Amino acid sequence: MRYTTEVLIKEPISVVIKQLSSIDNLKHWQEGLVSTAHISGIPNEIGAKMKFNYSFGKRKMEIIETITKQNFPNELHATYTTKGVRNIQENYFKPTASNYTKWTAVSDFQPTNFVMSLMLFIMPSAFKKQTKTYMTNFKNFVEKGTTIYKP
Repeated sequence: MRYTTEVLIKEPISVVIKQLSSIDNLKHWQEGLVSTAHISGIPNEIGAKMKFNYSFGKRKMEIIETITKQNFPNELHATYTTKGVRNIQENYFKPTASNYTKWTAVSDFQPTNFVMSLMLFIMPSAFKKQTKTYMTNFKNFVEKGTTIYKP
């Protein structure tokens, strides 16, 4: 399942990339994030790997991120792998005439088991909603300093 999500962030691209590049900032906009761990490579560089642990109520999830393309400030692509699904994520950042930043995320969810194939078929809106939520949370964090973090 492939789809595109966009958000306009009312900050210059340099600010957006600085905030996005910081691992310490993830907790402020990624709901359910419990911990991160560097696995290999230089963070945000091609080939770098990170482990993310999430908790959504009783559901726990471990996701491995692999950076597949980094062309800051314009692009950051990564693959996210977890049990049952692989998400190939292409992120594009473009400055606007108003010195804001347009963030376009192209998500390609690829099931790796039958259960996830069924979920993607039955509930595609849940995946799209989650992407939009994360992007909106990030926008609010960058623009207003709004955090979802509850220590």
